[in-house]
Amino acid sequence: MKEYVYLLIAIIGELIGTTLLKASDGFSKLFLGLLALFSYASCYFFFSKCLRTISLGVAYAIWSGVGIVITTVIGIILWKEKTNLITVLAIIMIIIGIILLNLRDRKIVCVRMNYSLI
Repeated sequence: MKEYVYLLIAIIGELIGTTLLKASDGFSKLFLGLLALFSYASCYFFFSKCLRTISLGVAYAIWSGVGIVITTVIGIILWKEKTNLITVLAIIMIIIGIILLNLRDRKIVCVRMNYSLI
């Protein structure tokens, strides 16, 4: 369970870093740019911690998938970025992919421990 907390912290750090990077306006606002770099560094630190027990493929899929979805929502709300039907459908597909990867990973664990998900 602790590894998923590390993954959540990594995702939050990446979201903060990406938002600060946009706000830094290409590092023309140096303080915000430096905060973005710090946020990214902490994000990678916690991501490395979660990789001790979560497989790389699953952890990276969750991290990037959740990051893409929430970053898109942040862009729409905070930066008034436009979206369309294709973007929404792509985000839904990403969410479905994350769910399937998690189910696959749990099924592997269940098979190794000799019990079923159902």
